[in-house]
This record gives sequence, C-alpha cells and structure tokens, in this order.
Amino acid sequence: MLSPHRTLDQLRPGETALVRCVGGSGPLRRRLLDMGLVRGAAVTMIKTAPLGDPIQYRVRGYHLALRRAEAQLVTLEA
Repeated sequence: MLSPHRTLDQLRPGETALVRCVGGSGPLRRRLLDMGLVRGAAVTMIKTAPLGDPIQYRVRGYHLALRRAEAQLVTLEA
C-alpha cells in the first residue's frame, strides 16, 4: 500500500514543503538529521542534475544535494 504522504524526491523545482519525519536507520538517518532535515524544517527544491540524480534543495539557508534514494526517506507534511 502506498503512503498518503509525499516524499522529498517528489517536489518540483521551486516548490516548498515542511519535513514531517525522516526514515532510515543508523548513520544515514543521523546524517540527514544533522544536515537540518528535522520535523518542521522548510525545504525548497532547487533543481536536479541532468540525469536526475542528485537533487539540489535549500534547507535552513544553505544548499543541500541528496541522492534520490536518500530523498525518498524524508516524508513531507500533506
């Protein structure tokens, strides 16, 4: 069954959303949280690389590039 919530990789250029939760486990989850992807943080999608991976976002005043698989771990507010 598909989740009713969108994930970070589904944002379109210029679109902004709030982080609902960060999935994953271990060092990867800790890394995402340390980069500012915490509950309630506003994230704006900037652009994708020519082949679609990585994706560039603006979060807490800086630019962050994530692989699509990493971005799928971040659930957004509806």
